[in-house]
Amino acid sequence: MSVAVFAYGSLVSRASAAETLGRDDVDLEPATLTGRRRGFTLLRDNRACEKTFARRDDDSVPDHVLALNLDPGSPGDAVNGALVAVSEEEVERLDLREIRYRRIEVGALVDGGEASFERVFAYVARPEHHAPTAPAGAIVIAAYEQSIETAFAGLGPGQLERYLETTDAGTAERVDAYLLSGEIPAGNPRRW
Repeated sequence: MSVAVFAYGSLVSRASAAETLGRDDVDLEPATLTGRRRGFTLLRDNRACEKTFARRDDDSVPDHVLALNLDPGSPGDAVNGALVAVSEEEVERLDLREIRYRRIEVGALVDGGEASFERVFAYVARPEHHAPTAPAGAIVIAAYEQSIETAFAGLGPGQLERYLETTDAGTAERVDAYLLSGEIPAGNPRRW
């Protein structure tokens, strides 16, 4: 069975996806997912998870870190991203990386991509990690956001602009942060 993940954030980075999948030949096929909105609504408890980050400017440890998520939208909503073909073993590796997310089937909502897949899924925040309204003091790690923007710029003409137009950036402070401590599973990014 041919399976793909719809990447809409850090997995659009070929290097990041390759690190998780354990292979260098990661093909990204631009695609669009309809009926969803993208924003920084995934919440991670920075003090009690597998990796803790501190602010580089004063070494303080923020309570919460935000990451991108897909929220339900109206039929007219759509976000750009990429389809990445994966094996069943690679799905397990992605599940380890995306521990605060759950997989949902989105094949009927995907437009684009030259390849045809029997199954397409995306990762969305688990209810306990979903934060439609960010708590006070929550941050976005600047390296995370920069990596995503660089990945979309490399995806093809107009892709970065479309990403910026279809992403609710929210109001959280962007912070230059460093990894303070962690027990990070293999293939899980260490920069954010």
